[in-house]
Amino acid sequence: MQDLVIPIIEESSGMKTGRDFLLVHCPERVMPGRLLRNLKEYDRVLGGYDPPSVEAGKKLYSMIMEGKLHTSDLLHAEISKTLENAYRDVQIAFANEVALACEELGADAFEVRRLVNTCPFRDMHIPGAGVGGHCLPKDSWLFTSSLNEFKPTIITSARETNEHMPVHMVELVEDALSEAGREIESSRVAILGLAFLRDSDDTRHSPALTIIDRLHGRADLVVHDPYVAKGYRAPLVRELEEAVNGADCLVIVTDHSCYWGLDLHNLKAEMSTPVIVDGRNMLSAETCRSEGFVYRGIGKGTFRGRRPWRNRAND
Repeated sequence: MQDLVIPIIEESSGMKTGRDFLLVHCPERVMPGRLLRNLKEYDRVLGGYDPPSVEAGKKLYSMIMEGKLHTSDLLHAEISKTLENAYRDVQIAFANEVALACEELGADAFEVRRLVNTCPFRDMHIPGAGVGGHCLPKDSWLFTSSLNEFKPTIITSARETNEHMPVHMVELVEDALSEAGREIESSRVAILGLAFLRDSDDTRHSPALTIIDRLHGRADLVVHDPYVAKGYRAPLVRELEEAVNGADCLVIVTDHSCYWGLDLHNLKAEMSTPVIVDGRNMLSAETCRSEGFVYRGIGKGTFRGRRPWRNRAND
């Protein structure tokens, strides 16, 4: 606001900030499917150029908001916007690194998460196929791009970890098909979920896009999503049966509600090769393997040694 917006407004209008017009910055906190509700109910940060700007901004936003307005100056409001998303990105990256480690160690990252979160003040996030949406993939880079001398490492490495997860999904596809005796070049791969968010049609920066890019021209691709209207580099179908029929590998990328409770017996009967790669912990690895599937999942390694006991009631 200080270095870009104010000079543009003042130069084009001939007016002076704080004298001829007031200026506030009130970052949004919205998400697909909850936009109007979040605008109305969520707390917001409101930064102003000066105290009169803050007061005018409070009066304006109080007309549409029920949440609390937390006031500050322009700079701190801007920083808080990018960093509240970067903070979540770092939390997700930690969970994803734990998932990758558990795959190597033969452990289940979701069981590890359950145990870690029994400790007070711990909130390990859920690992998955990748981070999508408009905000999280860019806000870390927006914040770090404003710095000339200090170079953050945790924020940038977290972003790199999360960007790698859909690439790792492709690695799991290759590994699972190989175990099933299939070459990826002669396989039909069904991507389940093109949107980045459950039960939405928003595909912005979806992990599925990277997965499709990596498999395009190698495998015979089909994409299923009941919410998205336009496909991407592969045929898009609305009926799950159409995607499953003749598939050699199902790749679960989005945790749409329609994917919960998939009938494994029917899936196996419809598929040419029973291979599943689960990016959202929607299926039990044990159940899939007992039904004759080759199964790979983010954060789910094959235990090396005596099978560990755990309380399935807590899963």
